[in-house]
Amino acid sequence: MILIADDISDPLNVGGLFRLSDALGIDTLYLCGETPTPPHAKIKKTSRSTEKEVTFEYQADAVAIASALRASGTLIVALEITSSSISINSKAFSQAIKNSRPVCLVLGSENTGVREALLELSDITVHIPMHGANSSMNIVSATAIACFEITRMLEDDDQPA
Repeated sequence: MILIADDISDPLNVGGLFRLSDALGIDTLYLCGETPTPPHAKIKKTSRSTEKEVTFEYQADAVAIASALRASGTLIVALEITSSSISINSKAFSQAIKNSRPVCLVLGSENTGVREALLELSDITVHIPMHGANSSMNIVSATAIACFEITRMLEDDDQPA
């Protein structure tokens, strides 16, 4: 799995994405736009130095890297609640994941979400069902849930019948 982190403003969240990427074996973490990059003291602190272990690249233009990945056959999944997004635990999303590899999860700004250009480029947009009064959650928490669901779906597909 690949992650694109576009315009993530808080270096502590970037550090959390490194730590999560290490724990889940993410193939590549693309840091794009205004996202801070290592070396950075706050990234190092929350990553617990996993920025040294995770393959990452800075790319100024997230749309360009997502477009290139899509052209190479990667399924582009945006994590954002929109009028057309589907639940991450839906059968439709599970089928899309099981029929496509590799997968790239696109993450947007903590403040404004995934940019419209990336939403338009994405093959599918998913959201995490929320049951409380708040309509959003921390980017690292949301990414952990999404990566867990995607990994579970891919692993279920690998199990013999």
